[in-house]
Amino acid sequence: MIIKIKVHPNAGRQEIVKDDEGYAVYLKSVPEDNKANIELIKMLKKHFGKDARIKSGFTSRKKLVEVK
Repeated sequence: MIIKIKVHPNAGRQEIVKDDEGYAVYLKSVPEDNKANIELIKMLKKHFGKDARIKSGFTSRKKLVEVK
């Protein structure tokens, strides 16, 4: 399954919210040294209970993520 995600880094909270376009994910991590992407993958794995990987948008706030 491929999902669209809009990431909000440095938000001060960790939350996954379903919206019209896919999901909005709020992260505590800053978008430096791949920290936000690592936190995103950990949160998605915990939320869905499956492995997840970023398909596109490694440096963008809008990402396509594959959940297996």
